[in-house]
Amino acid sequence: MPQAISANRLTDGIIVYLGRGENWVERLADAHVFADKAAIDAGLAAAQAAVLKNLVVEVTPFDVEVRSKGPVALHIRDRIRAAGPSVHLDHGKQAG
Repeated sequence: MPQAISANRLTDGIIVYLGRGENWVERLADAHVFADKAAIDAGLAAAQAAVLKNLVVEVTPFDVEVRSKGPVALHIRDRIRAAGPSVHLDHGKQAG
């Protein structure tokens, strides 16, 4: 099952995703999709290095489906995290 990796950025708490080149990106559409266990293990190692540098916390791999516009989270928790807070639709990522 393809997976992506999310975390919370320490400077502002925003959900970020591990992108290509071990960069953290804010949009799930820009996240790197890991196709197999070896790739996800390498991605998690890179993410843990970012934890040790105090860049992110709560590193979490999650299942995605790759569609024409990019990866889509398969579980509702990760879909909510990608969209932003569900309390006020005028706040967070969905406001943009």
